[in-house]
Amino acid sequence: MELPDVMGVFAHPDDESLAAGGLLARHAEAGARTAVVTATWAEGTHRVPELARALAELGAGAPRLLGYADAKVPESAPGAARLLDAPLEEAVRRLVAELRAFRPRWVVTHDAHGGMTGHPDHRRTHEITVRAVRAAALPGRYPELGGPVRVGRLLLATHPDGAARELAPLLLRPGRPALTVPDAETEALDVSPWLGRKLAAVFAHRSEVERGALPGRLAAASPADRVRMAGTEWYQRHPLPGPPEPGSTPAAAPATAPGGTARQPSA
Repeated sequence: MELPDVMGVFAHPDDESLAAGGLLARHAEAGARTAVVTATWAEGTHRVPELARALAELGAGAPRLLGYADAKVPESAPGAARLLDAPLEEAVRRLVAELRAFRPRWVVTHDAHGGMTGHPDHRRTHEITVRAVRAAALPGRYPELGGPVRVGRLLLATHPDGAARELAPLLLRPGRPALTVPDAETEALDVSPWLGRKLAAVFAHRSEVERGALPGRLAAASPADRVRMAGTEWYQRHPLPGPPEPGSTPAAAPATAPGGTARQPSA
Protein backbone atom coordinates (compact mmCIF):
# COMPACT_ATOMS: atom_id res chain seq x y z
CA MET A 1 0.00 0.00 0.00
CA GLU A 2 1.36 3.43 -0.96
CA LEU A 3 1.55 5.74 2.04
CA PRO A 4 2.01 9.52 2.07
CA ASP A 5 5.10 11.44 3.12
CA VAL A 6 4.86 12.38 6.79
CA MET A 7 6.57 14.84 9.12
CA GLY A 8 6.51 14.51 12.90
CA VAL A 9 6.75 17.63 15.06
CA PHE A 10 7.49 16.91 18.69
CA ALA A 11 8.72 18.78 21.74
CA HIS A 12 11.65 16.69 22.94
CA PRO A 13 14.02 14.04 21.66
CA ASP A 14 12.33 10.64 22.33
CA ASP A 15 8.77 12.01 21.91
CA GLU A 16 8.88 11.05 18.22
CA SER A 17 9.75 7.43 19.01
CA LEU A 18 7.37 7.01 21.92
CA ALA A 19 4.36 8.75 20.39
CA ALA A 20 4.64 7.96 16.68
CA GLY A 21 7.61 5.67 16.12
CA GLY A 22 5.42 2.93 14.69
CA LEU A 23 3.67 5.24 12.24
CA LEU A 24 6.98 6.73 11.09
CA ALA A 25 8.53 3.29 10.63
CA ARG A 26 5.46 2.06 8.76
CA HIS A 27 5.58 4.92 6.27
CA ALA A 28 9.36 4.71 5.77
CA GLU A 29 9.16 0.96 5.12
CA ALA A 30 6.47 1.60 2.49
CA GLY A 31 8.78 4.00 0.66
CA ALA A 32 7.35 7.30 1.87
CA ARG A 33 9.61 10.17 2.85
CA THR A 34 9.58 10.81 6.59
CA ALA A 35 11.10 13.52 8.77
CA VAL A 36 10.99 14.75 12.37
CA VAL A 37 11.22 18.31 13.69
CA THR A 38 12.16 18.60 17.38
CA ALA A 39 11.28 21.85 19.12
CA THR A 40 13.79 21.72 22.00
CA TRP A 41 17.45 20.83 22.47
CA ALA A 42 20.20 22.17 20.24
CA GLU A 43 23.25 21.01 18.33
CA GLY A 44 26.17 20.22 20.61
CA THR A 45 24.03 18.80 23.41
CA HIS A 46 24.13 15.13 24.36
CA ARG A 47 20.58 14.30 23.30
CA VAL A 48 20.94 15.31 19.66
CA PRO A 49 23.26 12.37 18.74
CA GLU A 50 20.77 10.09 20.49
CA LEU A 51 17.99 11.64 18.42
CA ALA A 52 20.02 11.07 15.24
CA ARG A 53 20.41 7.37 16.09
CA ALA A 54 16.69 7.06 16.85
CA LEU A 55 15.70 8.68 13.56
CA ALA A 56 18.07 6.38 11.70
CA GLU A 57 16.24 3.41 13.23
CA LEU A 58 12.91 4.87 12.04
CA GLY A 59 14.18 5.85 8.59
CA ALA A 60 13.35 9.52 9.26
CA GLY A 61 16.54 11.24 8.13
CA ALA A 62 18.64 13.70 10.10
CA PRO A 63 17.38 15.75 13.06
CA ARG A 64 15.62 19.02 12.28
CA LEU A 65 15.83 21.32 15.30
CA LEU A 66 13.92 24.49 16.12
CA GLY A 67 16.61 25.20 18.71
CA TYR A 68 14.66 26.17 21.82
CA ALA A 69 15.35 25.14 25.40
CA ASP A 70 13.38 22.55 27.33
CA ALA A 71 11.13 24.13 29.98
CA LYS A 72 13.03 22.45 32.81
CA VAL A 73 16.52 22.00 31.28
CA PRO A 74 18.18 25.31 30.36
CA GLU A 75 21.37 23.54 29.26
CA SER A 76 19.34 21.85 26.49
CA ALA A 77 19.91 24.96 24.33
CA PRO A 78 22.51 27.23 25.96
CA GLY A 79 21.77 30.89 25.38
CA ALA A 80 18.44 30.22 23.65
CA ALA A 81 14.97 31.03 24.88
CA ARG A 82 12.83 28.35 26.42
CA LEU A 83 10.19 27.09 24.01
CA LEU A 84 7.55 28.40 26.44
CA ASP A 85 9.07 31.89 26.40
CA ALA A 86 9.84 32.21 22.69
CA PRO A 87 7.64 34.55 20.63
CA LEU A 88 4.90 32.46 19.09
CA GLU A 89 5.26 34.10 15.66
CA GLU A 90 8.99 33.34 15.61
CA ALA A 91 8.45 29.67 16.43
CA VAL A 92 5.67 29.34 13.84
CA ARG A 93 7.92 30.88 11.20
CA ARG A 94 10.71 28.41 11.93
CA LEU A 95 8.32 25.51 11.55
CA VAL A 96 6.76 26.90 8.37
CA ALA A 97 10.27 26.92 6.89
CA GLU A 98 10.60 23.21 7.68
CA LEU A 99 7.16 22.39 6.31
CA ARG A 100 7.76 24.20 3.04
CA ALA A 101 11.20 22.66 2.63
CA PHE A 102 9.99 19.08 3.20
CA ARG A 103 6.41 19.42 1.89
CA PRO A 104 4.73 16.53 3.76
CA ARG A 105 1.26 15.20 3.02
CA TRP A 106 0.68 14.29 6.68
CA VAL A 107 1.90 15.96 9.86
CA VAL A 108 1.76 14.33 13.30
CA THR A 109 2.26 16.10 16.63
CA HIS A 110 1.09 16.13 20.26
CA ASP A 111 -2.58 16.45 21.14
CA ALA A 112 -3.98 19.60 22.74
CA HIS A 113 -3.53 18.20 26.26
CA GLY A 114 0.15 17.50 25.68
CA GLY A 115 -0.34 13.75 25.86
CA MET A 116 -0.94 11.75 29.02
CA THR A 117 1.54 13.84 31.02
CA GLY A 118 0.33 17.26 29.88
CA HIS A 119 3.91 18.53 29.61
CA PRO A 120 3.81 22.29 28.87
CA ASP A 121 6.38 21.89 26.06
CA HIS A 122 4.07 19.33 24.44
CA ARG A 123 1.11 21.72 24.61
CA ARG A 124 3.18 24.58 23.18
CA THR A 125 4.42 22.37 20.35
CA HIS A 126 0.83 21.43 19.54
CA GLU A 127 -0.12 25.11 19.34
CA ILE A 128 2.87 25.99 17.15
CA THR A 129 2.22 23.07 14.82
CA VAL A 130 -1.47 23.80 14.30
CA ARG A 131 -0.68 27.44 13.51
CA ALA A 132 2.26 26.57 11.25
CA VAL A 133 0.31 24.00 9.23
CA ARG A 134 -2.37 26.61 8.54
CA ALA A 135 0.15 29.38 7.80
CA ALA A 136 2.21 27.19 5.47
CA ALA A 137 -0.82 26.81 3.17
CA LEU A 138 -1.30 30.58 2.71
CA PRO A 139 0.61 32.22 -0.15
CA GLY A 140 0.65 35.56 1.66
CA ARG A 141 2.32 34.24 4.81
CA TYR A 142 6.13 34.10 4.80
CA PRO A 143 6.50 34.20 0.98
CA GLU A 144 10.27 34.35 1.41
CA LEU A 145 10.20 30.78 2.76
CA GLY A 146 8.97 29.22 -0.49
CA GLY A 147 5.70 28.28 -2.07
CA PRO A 148 2.69 27.31 0.03
CA VAL A 149 2.15 23.69 0.99
CA ARG A 150 -1.21 22.25 2.01
CA VAL A 151 -1.02 19.39 4.47
CA GLY A 152 -3.70 16.78 3.79
CA ARG A 153 -3.94 15.42 7.31
CA LEU A 154 -2.89 16.66 10.75
CA LEU A 155 -2.75 13.81 13.25
CA LEU A 156 -2.51 14.26 17.02
CA ALA A 157 -0.82 11.50 19.00
CA THR A 158 -3.01 10.76 22.00
CA HIS A 159 -4.41 8.11 24.36
CA PRO A 160 -8.12 7.23 24.58
CA ASP A 161 -9.88 6.88 27.92
CA GLY A 162 -10.38 3.12 27.67
CA ALA A 163 -6.79 2.20 26.86
CA ALA A 164 -5.44 4.65 29.42
CA ARG A 165 -7.15 2.84 32.27
CA GLU A 166 -4.92 -0.15 31.53
CA LEU A 167 -1.80 1.66 30.37
CA ALA A 168 -1.48 4.62 32.76
CA PRO A 169 0.06 2.52 35.58
CA LEU A 170 2.70 1.33 33.10
CA LEU A 171 3.35 4.62 31.33
CA LEU A 172 3.16 7.15 34.16
CA ARG A 173 4.93 7.52 37.48
CA PRO A 174 2.74 6.65 40.50
CA GLY A 175 0.28 9.35 41.47
CA ARG A 176 0.33 11.24 38.19
CA PRO A 177 -3.06 11.81 36.55
CA ALA A 178 -3.52 10.71 32.94
CA LEU A 179 -4.84 13.24 30.44
CA THR A 180 -6.86 11.39 27.81
CA VAL A 181 -9.56 11.87 25.17
CA PRO A 182 -12.85 10.06 24.49
CA ASP A 183 -12.44 6.71 22.73
CA ALA A 184 -14.77 7.73 19.89
CA GLU A 185 -12.45 10.63 18.92
CA THR A 186 -9.47 8.38 18.20
CA GLU A 187 -8.18 5.91 15.65
CA ALA A 188 -5.90 3.08 16.74
CA LEU A 189 -2.88 2.02 14.74
CA ASP A 190 -1.52 -1.48 15.34
CA VAL A 191 2.23 -0.95 15.09
CA SER A 192 3.27 -4.43 16.25
CA PRO A 193 4.81 -5.22 12.81
CA TRP A 194 7.20 -2.28 13.37
CA LEU A 195 7.60 -2.65 17.13
CA GLY A 196 11.22 -3.80 16.87
CA ARG A 197 12.21 -0.65 15.01
CA LYS A 198 10.14 1.53 17.33
CA LEU A 199 11.75 0.07 20.45
CA ALA A 200 15.23 0.34 18.95
CA ALA A 201 14.53 4.03 18.37
CA VAL A 202 13.23 4.49 21.91
CA PHE A 203 16.29 2.77 23.38
CA ALA A 204 18.62 4.91 21.25
CA HIS A 205 17.76 7.69 23.72
CA ARG A 206 20.26 6.22 26.17
CA SER A 207 20.27 9.11 28.63
CA GLU A 208 16.50 8.73 29.11
CA VAL A 209 16.86 4.97 29.55
CA GLU A 210 19.55 5.47 32.17
CA ARG A 211 17.66 8.06 34.19
CA GLY A 212 14.56 5.86 34.38
CA ALA A 213 12.22 7.96 32.24
CA LEU A 214 9.66 6.19 30.05
CA PRO A 215 12.33 4.74 27.71
CA GLY A 216 13.93 3.22 30.80
CA ARG A 217 10.66 1.74 31.98
CA LEU A 218 10.13 0.24 28.54
CA ALA A 219 13.65 -1.20 28.61
CA ALA A 220 12.95 -2.83 31.99
CA ALA A 221 9.53 -4.18 30.99
CA SER A 222 8.76 -7.75 30.01
CA PRO A 223 8.25 -8.50 26.30
CA ALA A 224 4.51 -8.78 26.88
CA ASP A 225 4.34 -5.44 28.67
CA ARG A 226 6.40 -3.81 25.89
CA VAL A 227 3.74 -4.87 23.41
CA ARG A 228 1.01 -3.48 25.66
CA MET A 229 2.88 -0.20 26.22
CA ALA A 230 4.10 0.46 22.69
CA GLY A 231 2.37 -1.89 20.25
CA THR A 232 -0.60 0.40 19.56
CA GLU A 233 -0.63 4.11 18.77
CA TRP A 234 -3.71 6.33 18.87
CA TYR A 235 -4.42 9.43 16.84
CA GLN A 236 -6.99 12.18 16.55
CA ARG A 237 -7.54 14.04 13.29
CA HIS A 238 -7.35 17.79 13.66
CA PRO A 239 -9.69 19.67 11.29
CA LEU A 240 -7.99 21.66 8.55
CA PRO A 241 -9.41 24.39 6.29
CA GLY A 242 -10.23 23.64 2.69
CA PRO A 243 -11.69 20.56 1.02
CA PRO A 244 -11.10 17.18 2.71
CA GLU A 245 -8.11 15.13 1.68
CA PRO A 246 -8.99 12.65 -1.12
CA GLY A 247 -9.85 9.29 0.40
CA SER A 248 -10.44 10.69 3.87
CA THR A 249 -13.26 9.33 5.96
CA PRO A 250 -15.40 11.96 7.70
CA ALA A 251 -15.00 10.59 11.20
CA ALA A 252 -12.62 8.42 13.16
CA ALA A 253 -13.55 4.94 14.25
CA PRO A 254 -13.43 4.09 17.95
CA ALA A 255 -10.06 2.93 19.18
CA THR A 256 -9.59 -0.56 20.55
CA ALA A 257 -8.03 -1.55 23.83
CA PRO A 258 -4.48 -2.99 23.76
CA GLY A 259 -4.53 -6.48 22.37
CA GLY A 260 -7.68 -5.91 20.32
CA THR A 261 -7.99 -5.45 16.59
CA ALA A 262 -6.90 -1.90 15.83
CA ARG A 263 -8.18 0.14 12.92
CA GLN A 264 -5.23 1.70 11.10
CA PRO A 265 -5.54 5.28 9.86
CA SER A 266 -6.16 4.94 6.16
CA ALA A 267 -3.74 6.23 3.57
